[in-house]
Amino acid sequence: MGHWFYRNIVEPGKLPLLIALASFVLTFLITRTVTRMIRAGKGPFGNVKAGGLHIHHVVPGVVLTVVGGFGSVASSQHTGAGTVVFAVVFGVGAGLVLDEFALLLHLDDVYWTEEGRKSVEVVVLTASLLLLTLGGFAPLGVNDLSEEERDDRRAFLLTLAVNFMFVLISLFKGKPRMAIIGTLVPFVAIVGALRLARPTSPWARRLYRHRPRSRARAMLRAFRHDRRWSGPRRKIQDLIGGAPDRLPVAGASESGRDREAR
Repeated sequence: MGHWFYRNIVEPGKLPLLIALASFVLTFLITRTVTRMIRAGKGPFGNVKAGGLHIHHVVPGVVLTVVGGFGSVASSQHTGAGTVVFAVVFGVGAGLVLDEFALLLHLDDVYWTEEGRKSVEVVVLTASLLLLTLGGFAPLGVNDLSEEERDDRRAFLLTLAVNFMFVLISLFKGKPRMAIIGTLVPFVAIVGALRLARPTSPWARRLYRHRPRSRARAMLRAFRHDRRWSGPRRKIQDLIGGAPDRLPVAGASESGRDREAR
């Protein structure tokens, strides 16, 4: 095990990335645990306020990310305690920032709403990409090339161009997850590019406009896919980040007011 760790992590210089990933995941899990305890009114924790202003943890996260990022660049030629410290600082900052990704996206406090699920999804996707990178996957299929193919500039550039084309097609077909993962695992992007586009994607709006059969098949396939996977995906997101607040049903609220009036 030690020999494998040295050959695959230490020798290629991936140790700082591993430390940053561990800090990132651990920070996210601890942050979610603390916020769930605050939400439930348990434990000694509470919201941080200054002068009546709620300080979101994305604020110190941005500061730590900047410090860790610039520190890592400054110490990129060194392998020592400084590199490890800056990797930890960067991972902690990134964990705090991406835990409130939905807040940055919507410019609103949507942490415990349906929109807040985006934060959990982005964190899981980021961790997955970093794990693939640690596993030796290179962008756009470079890891699949032999030494001779890498030396041949034309084959190298052609491989990059073809795989990048599949990534773009997957993106325009409304499959951003497959496109992002496909940057490291080209097979995923190829599958996304060959399958039907999502009905609301730019690809479908432009190319399925005069093809009613393709448009109908795309809508049916999207409906079946969402019905099959949306439930399990939501359960996993709730398990990781906590279930969002349930908004009261309008009819139920009106009935309650009618009963109070009577």
